[in-house]
Amino acid sequence: MTEIIAAHIADFAQYAHLWGFFIIFIFMTIESSFIPFPSEVVMIPAGFLAFRGELLTGNVWIDGALAVVSGTLGSLAGAYINYFLALYLGRSALYRYGKYFFLSPQTIRRAEEVFLEYGALATFICRLLPAIRQLISLPAGLAKMEFAKFSFYTGLGAGIWVIILTAVGAWLGALSGDMSYVELVERGKELLERNYIWIFLGAAVLVAVYLVVHRRIMKLSGAAPAAGPDEPEPHAE
Repeated sequence: MTEIIAAHIADFAQYAHLWGFFIIFIFMTIESSFIPFPSEVVMIPAGFLAFRGELLTGNVWIDGALAVVSGTLGSLAGAYINYFLALYLGRSALYRYGKYFFLSPQTIRRAEEVFLEYGALATFICRLLPAIRQLISLPAGLAKMEFAKFSFYTGLGAGIWVIILTAVGAWLGALSGDMSYVELVERGKELLERNYIWIFLGAAVLVAVYLVVHRRIMKLSGAAPAAGPDEPEPHAE
């Protein structure tokens, strides 16, 4: 599936100079919603095109930064679709009709288990994990997680992931300027798989720093530190 999508992405590349950032936003919105769509086929080519000067300004750093912003905003928009879908439909309807939107009961249940175990931080950590990256927004909506906090954690995780993919694309652009989009995505995925341990370790460090700062602030304010940040609310249903 990834190869097929990557091949079609090449058709959009000819419009990258004028519409590249809008295309990035739209595809990342789709990727972050309930529709199965790999982010690698969007952001790795975006970084590649930015390095080659084929986006709007022709400046590597400006176009790279704009690609990251577009990808992150798209990820947030897609996450909001899932969040409000779960918030307004409710748990029963989501389990009953989710299969018509590529959401099996088993998939929804697994996302709920992760969210209930790790709380608000799951919306950050899971943005860096395959398979559950998009779906963690659903239990956040079901639990009525505070919207501002949901946006912060989701935007932080999505932003880091988008930066990583864009950097991979730019790195491949530095290595070779003559590559098909399918080959570009495949090599990018291989590079990610070889270095996923560093992504996990980086996420773990960020979480540890957050917990230390959070507990210190709670201690200074005189409140008892919680076992975990922002535990999800019980289901209303």
